This record gives sequence, structure tokens and C-alpha cells, in this order.
Amino acid sequence: MSQEQRSAKYATSFKEQFTVRGMIIGAVGAIILTMSSMFVALKLGALPWPIMFVALVSMFALKALGNTNINEINVTHTAMSAGAMVAGGLAFTLPGIWMLDANAEVSTVALVVITLGGVILGLIFTALIRKYFIEIKELPYPMGQAAAETLIVGDEGGKKAGTLFASLGVAALFTVLRDWFGTFGAGVVWFKKMMPFGSLGGMWLSLMLVAVGFIIGPVFIGVWFLGAIIGDFGILIGGQMAGLWDAATAASIKSSLGIGLMVGTGIGIIVKGILPKAKEIFGPMFSKSGVGGGMVSLRWAPIVMVILAFIFTFLADMGIVASICTIIGVWLATAMSSQCVGQSGINPMEIFGIIVLLATKAVSSIGQTEAFFVAAIVAVACGLVGDVMNDFKAGYILRSDPKAQWLGEVIGGIIGAFVSVVVLLVILKAYGPSAFGNPDMFPAPQASAVAAMVGGISHIPSFVIGLIAAIILYIVNFPVMTLGLGVYLPFYLSMTAFIGGALRFVVMKAAPKFEEGGNGQIIAAGLLGGEAVVGVIIALIQAVRIMQSL
Repeated sequence: MSQEQRSAKYATSFKEQFTVRGMIIGAVGAIILTMSSMFVALKLGALPWPIMFVALVSMFALKALGNTNINEINVTHTAMSAGAMVAGGLAFTLPGIWMLDANAEVSTVALVVITLGGVILGLIFTALIRKYFIEIKELPYPMGQAAAETLIVGDEGGKKAGTLFASLGVAALFTVLRDWFGTFGAGVVWFKKMMPFGSLGGMWLSLMLVAVGFIIGPVFIGVWFLGAIIGDFGILIGGQMAGLWDAATAASIKSSLGIGLMVGTGIGIIVKGILPKAKEIFGPMFSKSGVGGGMVSLRWAPIVMVILAFIFTFLADMGIVASICTIIGVWLATAMSSQCVGQSGINPMEIFGIIVLLATKAVSSIGQTEAFFVAAIVAVACGLVGDVMNDFKAGYILRSDPKAQWLGEVIGGIIGAFVSVVVLLVILKAYGPSAFGNPDMFPAPQASAVAAMVGGISHIPSFVIGLIAAIILYIVNFPVMTLGLGVYLPFYLSMTAFIGGALRFVVMKAAPKFEEGGNGQIIAAGLLGGEAVVGVIIALIQAVRIMQSL
């Protein structure tokens, strides 16, 4: 079905998409998902993308009520998912405060300010950059594609629906066996010969990540895997075997190079993509008639950002220089997040927080606690933007009204801000600050990484090399963000995604009719959805168990 045919079929008014019942369902779902996401992020150090789960929940709930349409479902699940990644942004950064100083005191007002501030900035920049990344660049956004495909096939029924839900069932069963019953051990097949060099070489047994690789395709995945080869076989293994450096230095070079490549990509995005279109993208903030991303008036945005700068300065005690740097940093980081999620389906929000944190420390005398505030604001904004850009991709495919989706994001994001702060304070009160970083309680590994980076980049030369290389490569249209991601991420994640990309290449060459019919995409959407849905359900169960133990 072409985009024109789909537009005609799913054409509905704003009032039919943005409904009271949809927002009530979305708000209740946002509360539940935000609570569970905070617990799971702290406990397991990971968050499953909520989009597939909320798409199915919204579809079943609204179809049960009757007289619904596919775009009401899409707008509802946009609201429902927004709070989950807000909680992730908070959980992946702030616990580092108490890891470094168990006696640190952080006011409730400061927590609310930085979380709500991150959400508001995320809302502003989502509206501004949606059109550029979704419509102009047309990035894949595999999670958004899968969600749209699931809703389309579920709505149409027939043979394709059977294929979709059969693959979804297979992935769901596999995930239950892996994560609930521990049938496959830790879920990773390790390449033991790589491990003595500090490499997390192996393959993650994840049908979802294979599906992500399939949807993204062989080009982006090939570059991603090239980064993994450079990082692990080149730096970790090759460098040590050649006697160039020891294991600790190799790890520092690998992480610093990866971060440098991602920062350089962000600068490249700004310089090449956004600044030349600055009038089109940011003009709505200063125009009487313009609207951000073609959906909402943003004349209020500059005033709000100025107000936020003063609020961060005085209520969070960050200082005016650090506050301004943070807001500018969110601009850069949300662009990076949108590019990264669009090309790979991965959103390392804490890394973007670290990047802005380090830049802010370089130009201001910000304190240790306030440095974490910077990282948290950025991570919350990037978490929200990365999640909702997937929703906007689904909306673009389904021809949902972006204004309706954005308003759903506002509701879900604000709910997520308050709920995530409450849950964090409850955990802090119940278990004490020593619970954070404790492997038996709340390990919070991402926050630990942020704490480790408060002191600065571990290997400056590698960071600078990556930064310069990324800017040049981005300018010549090389997908360098995925290269940096491959360098930075553990090898076992890259290996599994590569298998999906390789399968897509084989299907394109060996069975072009199967590929043209979209059958592979439907199966991939089902595999992605099955693991994502079960992952969220298991996360909810684990969160309930933790809350019952309080």
C-alpha cells in the first residue's frame, strides 16, 4: 500500500485521534510504565523499548471500547510510552550522586526541577526537529516501523496478520524461556578467546536485536559492525597483542574513541544538517505564523528556555554558565539521539548526558552534585526525544496528526517527570543511599558510568581523533554515528544486530519477491514485538515484586 493510499484509508480528524478516553488510557499506562521503568533501570541497568507493548495495549483497549481508528491508537500509545524513558534518563544518571557521596543531600525541589526541565526541553526540541529527521532525512527508526507495521497488519487482519502474530508468539516464547526460566543461561554465547583482552565478545541471544538489524538493513549494520571490529579486534585485542598498550589503556581508548565519534557526529549533524536549515527548523520560535515541525506554535519556546536557565541557576544551584551550556547541550544531544535511534534503534542517553556534562565542566566551576544534574537533564530530554521520534515515525507511516501525537507526548512526559521523582525518592527513603551501586540491590550501572566520567574523558587523544574523524565522515555522508556506536558498545550486541543485517542482505539477493512483498519486515516486526512486549511484562512483574518488598 502506497503512502497516498494509506493516507486515504486512515484519514481521520484531529478530534478522532486525540480523544479524552485515549488520553485517560495513555495517562494510566504512563504511570504504570514509568514506575516499572524506574525500578527496572536501577535493578537491571536496561530498559526495553516500550513502543511495541504500548501499541498493542492501546490497540486492544480501544478496540474493546469500540468505534476507534488506527490513529487514535497511535496517539494513545505515544502518551503511554513517553514517561518510561523519562524514568530511564533519571535512573541512568542521578544515583551516581550517592555512589560518590552517600551523605549527599538533594532537595525534592531540585529533583523536580531538573526532571521537569529535561522533559520541557525534550518537548521543545522534539517539535523542532521532528520534520527534519522523520520527513527530510527519512531515517529508518526500526522500532517505529515495527510498531506501525504491527498496527496496520493487526487492523487489516488476513494472512499477514497470521504471519505477524505467529512470529510474535515465537519471540515471546523464546523470551520467556531466556529471561524467566533462564533456559539459555545468561542469554549470551561468549567467545572465550576474546575475553582475556577485556572484550565482551560473544552473541546475545535476542530475536529482537536480530529483527532490528534486519529492519535497519545491511548498509547501516555493516558500518555498525565495522565499528565493533575496530573497537574490539583493533584496539582491545590487536593493540594488546602488538604490545602497544595494556588492558586498562585499551579500554580507555575504545570508550573515548567511541564517545568522540558520537560527539563529532552530533557536531556534524548541527553544522551540515540543522544550521543550513536553521531558519526553517528554529524560525517558528520567532515567527508569528510559523509552527514547529509543522504541528504546534513554538513562539513561547525561547521565553521558556530563558526561564529554565534561571530556574536551573537558582533552584538547582547550577550557576548561569552551566545552565546555559546545558540548554545548548540538549540541542546538540537531542539531535544526536534522534540520529542514533533512527539509524540503530539504540539510545545511549546516559552517554549524551556524559558528553554535555564534560563540556559544561570544561567551561564552568560546577560542583559534583550539580554536574549530575546536567547529565540528568540531558538524559531525560534524550530519552523522551528518542522514544517519541519512534512514535512519530509510526505516525508518519500511518499519517497520524503530529500535533495530536505531540500533545500526547506532553501528557505522558509530564506524568513521567513527577512519577519518576516520586519513585526515586521512595527507593532512597526505603533502602538508603548505599542501595545505589550495590550489586545485590540497585546496581544502576549507567549511573556508575556517569559517576566514573565526572572526572573527565579518560583518553583525550582518542576522543579528539574520533571527534575530528566523525565531523569529516559525516560531511561526506558516511553513517558515522553507527560506526561510533559499534566502537563503544559491547561486541556481543553488535554481533547479534549484524546477523539480522546479513539475513536481510541474503533475502534481498536470494528471494527478492519475498523482500518486495514486505514479508521479511512483517516477520521482523513480530520478532521485535514479541520480545519487547514480554520484556516489558517481565519488567512490570519484577517492579511489583520490588515494591511489595518495600
